Amino acid sequence: MASETSGTSKTPDPVSAARAAAPVGGESVRVDSWIWAVRLVKTRSAGSAACKGGHVKVNGTSVKPAYALRVGDQVRLRQPGGRERLVVVKRLIRKRVGAPVAAETYVDNSPPPPPREVIAPVGVRDRGAGRPTKRDRRELERLRGIFGQGPGEDAEPDSGQH
Repeated sequence: MASETSGTSKTPDPVSAARAAAPVGGESVRVDSWIWAVRLVKTRSAGSAACKGGHVKVNGTSVKPAYALRVGDQVRLRQPGGRERLVVVKRLIRKRVGAPVAAETYVDNSPPPPPREVIAPVGVRDRGAGRPTKRDRRELERLRGIFGQGPGEDAEPDSGQH
């Protein structure tokens, strides 16, 4: 095996990488393959399942996985968790490429993701804290609003009979 000793770096520039992944001679690219290649979904089968489930729309129309994409098409993808991605196709690629190269193949018009909760959810116990005591359980219920009553109050009014 010959070792490569030239002064070139191992990472190709993004344009040549995108050209190498492009279809040859005007071939079309399937929508499930393209959303996988540009890293909008983790696997091609997940892209196919998203198309079959109606989560992928091209130019406002739900499409099947084999739909042939063209440059300029608007792709809307609803991702798990409720986030929606809206991208316009700039370049068709068939092979999966790195994230920086993939980002150059589309224009992202997606709305910003919703902000994450900064505070911890109410009533979450630390791992390894053990089983909650009766007092802890009542505090958690009060915080969660399950019964809407403070500690020391009866669930039913006293009927006077014991």
